[in-house]
Amino acid sequence: MRRGRYYMSRVIKLGTLDQGRLQHALLNAPVIEIGKFDWTITDVVDGRQSNTPYIFGNLAKYAKDGEVTIVDESAKQQIRAFAPNLLEASAPFVYLPEYSGLVYLHVWNGIQEEVFPRRFQTIVESVYDNFFVGCNVEPVSDYRAFYAKLSSFDRFIELSAKVYPPNPLFGRLWGELNDYVGKRQASEVQIKETSSKEGGLATRLLELIERILENPNYEPSTPPDVTDAAMLMAADGYGSGKAIGVEGEHEVVVRTSDTQKSFLFAKEPVPEELAKAAHVQFGRVSEERDMGHK
Repeated sequence: MRRGRYYMSRVIKLGTLDQGRLQHALLNAPVIEIGKFDWTITDVVDGRQSNTPYIFGNLAKYAKDGEVTIVDESAKQQIRAFAPNLLEASAPFVYLPEYSGLVYLHVWNGIQEEVFPRRFQTIVESVYDNFFVGCNVEPVSDYRAFYAKLSSFDRFIELSAKVYPPNPLFGRLWGELNDYVGKRQASEVQIKETSSKEGGLATRLLELIERILENPNYEPSTPPDVTDAAMLMAADGYGSGKAIGVEGEHEVVVRTSDTQKSFLFAKEPVPEELAKAAHVQFGRVSEERDMGHK
């Protein structure tokens, strides 16, 4: 069985886009034209009535006026032939409403992990004519990999994050920030801190990640400061975060997207089996970080 790497993300729903409208869009995807290729979602399987509710599909990239090489046996020549709607690449994915979770296959030289989110977003938004809807696909970071990159910093000189209200899960360590976002009725919050002082920013981000990895039930003596909470929120897939630090004489940038969580699975998956595997992976993330439903 040929296996490929599936990347884990969360789908952020903005404007009038809610859970129902998102699922409707996935089940009724239009064809969109970008450059020389058309894009749509094919082979949709509506598994919302299964024990592990899901929607499966393939993000398809194809050429309306494709060409292939064939052999003309009588002339013993290779010739080009017209092939309408020639498939260029296809990336299977599964969406889990319970986690607002999305996993998708990285397709080398076809639909890379950074391309998939943009095309997915465009397709969903185009269902509603891009009118007051927003669909962002944000990576879920691997805490251990994120911690490993940040722990090489001698000091932090910048932390910045853009976060969105979570639905349906939230993380206990950033619960106060989540409450604040809700109270303000904000659809997006951006936070940035910089320091030119010798010791850099006074952040507990590394400590918080280390402690929760050691014990998912870890309870800090005081709530995390707002920027640290926003970085954790972004790492959990509810936004994007960036840390800039100094290593020796060099500045190093680490983004939450640099350590996106992923797993290996069949390149041509059975939809329900992929859904079950994705459910296990998102369940582990929730357990590791003590995340709960609202």
